[in-house]
Formats: sequence, C-alpha cells, structure tokens
Amino acid sequence: MEKYDCLILGAGAAGLFCAARTAARGRRTLVIDHSAKPAEKVRISGGGRCNFTNLNTRAETFLSDNPHFAKSALARYQPEDFCALMQAHGLSWTEKTLGQLFCDQKSGAIIEMLLKEVAASGASLRLNTPVSDVRHTVDGFVVSTPDGPLQAESLVVATGGLSIPKMGATGLAYDVARQFGHEVVPVRPALVPFVFDGETKADFATLAGVSLPVRARAGNGPSFDEALLFTHRGLSGPAILQASSYWAEGEALTLNLLAEPLGRPTFMQQRQDTPSRPLQKALGHLFPARLAPLLTRFISGAVQRPLQQISERDLRALDEALSQWALHPSGTEGWRTAEVTAGGVATNGLSSRTLASHHVKGLFFIGECVDVTGWLGGYNFQWAWASAAAAAEVA
Repeated sequence: MEKYDCLILGAGAAGLFCAARTAARGRRTLVIDHSAKPAEKVRISGGGRCNFTNLNTRAETFLSDNPHFAKSALARYQPEDFCALMQAHGLSWTEKTLGQLFCDQKSGAIIEMLLKEVAASGASLRLNTPVSDVRHTVDGFVVSTPDGPLQAESLVVATGGLSIPKMGATGLAYDVARQFGHEVVPVRPALVPFVFDGETKADFATLAGVSLPVRARAGNGPSFDEALLFTHRGLSGPAILQASSYWAEGEALTLNLLAEPLGRPTFMQQRQDTPSRPLQKALGHLFPARLAPLLTRFISGAVQRPLQQISERDLRALDEALSQWALHPSGTEGWRTAEVTAGGVATNGLSSRTLASHHVKGLFFIGECVDVTGWLGGYNFQWAWASAAAAAEVA
C-alpha cells in the first residue's frame, strides 16, 4: 500500500494549488484525478484567457447558507497574493471591467505554473486514476484506485461540482461528505443561461445575437448592471448569468432597461428634450433596431405619434414597464453550460479557518464542492486559491 502524508482528490485549480503548498511544508503529497488532463476548467475559463481572480473579492460576492464562512480564507489569501505568484513565474495580466484580471499569456500558462509549483514542491500528480472507495481507519484514510489502495493521514477533497459534465464533473465530493456525516446543501446550476418556452421563446429566438446593457435581478437577489444576450433558447450574457445564481424555479427575472447607470433617458425625459420625436423613433434611438419592435408591446396606441402628443400618464406607464420587465423563465440550460455549482458541502460541518471537517480528523473539503459560490468574473478561482491555501496550512 502506497502511503502519503496528504492525499488530494481532484487535480483542478484548488487541488493543484493545495498540493504544492502542502508539499512545501514537507508533507509527502499526492494529488490524483480520474481525468486524462489536469485543470481543464482553468483551460476553458475566460474564453481561454483565464479570468483568474477579481480585485473586488469580498465575502458579499459569494453565495452560501453561511454568508460569513468565506471571510477567513479570503482575508488570508487575497488576489494580490496570487498576482505575486504569477509575477514570480513571469506571467502578466490585464484588468478588465469590474476588477476582473485576465492572464495575458492565456490559460495554459496558469496551468503550467500550477504544475511547476507542484513539481518544485515535491508533490506528485497522478491522472487517469478514478476513486472507487474511501475508508477511514486508525491510520487515516484509505482510497481505492485501479492501481491499488492509497493511504494518507490527511485527505483533501477538491473534486469540484457538477457543472460541465462533458469535462468529467462528478458528485464524488458530495458522496464522500455524506459518508462521513456532512450535510450537503442541495446543488443547482449557477452562472447559467435561462431558457423560455411558448411565445417568449419564439420572440427571443428572432433576436438571437442581440446584446445590450441591462440591470437584471432574479427573485430577491441583488441587481447586476451588465450585458444581456438574446439566444435561440432564451437569455444569456453576464447580467443574466449573475442573476441566475439567485433564481429559484417559478420566480421572476426582472429586467430594468432604463436604470440610471445605463445612460438611457426615460421617455418622460425624452419628451422634454425632443418633443417632436415619434415614439417609435425614440425606441429605436435607445435600443437595438431588432429589439425596438418587441418593446412596442408595452405601448397602447400608435407608435408614430410624437412624444409631445402622448400623455404623461402613458409615458410614465411605458417607463415603468421598461424598468420592471418581469419575465418567467421555464428553466435554465442546466449543468451542460453552467459555469459553477451552487450549494454543496454544508459549511456548518467545516472549519472556516482550515476547511477541515468537524466530524472526522484529517478530512478537508475545498473549492467548488463547498457551499461557497462566487459571482461571475474570477471570484470562484479566488475561492479555489484561498480555500486551498487555508487547508494547506494544516493538511
């Protein structure tokens, strides 16, 4: 039986990062993964550029049943720390909107950096190694693989969630958690496009490819001022993906097309500034040409009339309709296109400082499998680095 001080399940962002830091403490460390390649979600992230962190990272940018849980790990390993590591490897980055940092050398360079860190620390990596069983013994943990059992004093579970199954996503982390007495918050696709049915689906399909900035909010969640994209099946784009993490089946998705930060004047304001402009032209002035006709459904009466000939009551009603456009998605695109998994291993069974299990000594859960889900834009990678660093201090 091969014996290690620390065995890490999952060679994604969190697993590789944790392996390097654990081995750097002198712990004999092995990270295994059932996939043929490591860190595939890193490879596809950010359109191949890897949006590896966000300068605005704070606990409020994460969803969790315990909104305070992530504070400790995030405070002790911050975006600047990962930037320093990249700089040490000769990598550079570009800051885009909303604090997002993208690797200039593309995502493969970050994977190479992580693998170099693993090798330099003395940790080992073994791919194509599925796990068939996990047991707890007096000596720690025994993990069964096709190549034989592996024994370790500490076991770190970093196998991720259920998003993007074509890349090998599994529910192994949740199975292990339940096996050792942990609760699992029901999981659901997050950062995922919405789909619609009936007339709405048909309308949106004609607008596929049209994009515009909006303020989007799902249920009672926060609002997001970013772009919306119409698709053949419904809605996507950053604003929609953000809102989707807060959506529950049956709830409304509310779009504000006239929010102040968007820079679009209300129709009452346009009436004062350009009273002779026809309402139809006013719509076309504010919105993409293909979208404007759809918005006329909020208007009673002829759209060819000048704004000055339309009553204030009707224009205020139009402003309100476009500020509170309530839609009811039939669902989401699901796991196939979800960028992350919401829910996961409940935080009430974990140490917020070390991510260690309260139930079983030597057991840790890090990264996406934990009930900590970040916003779009590098937050989930920062949670991967921070939770891995926290566990590596003691694993």
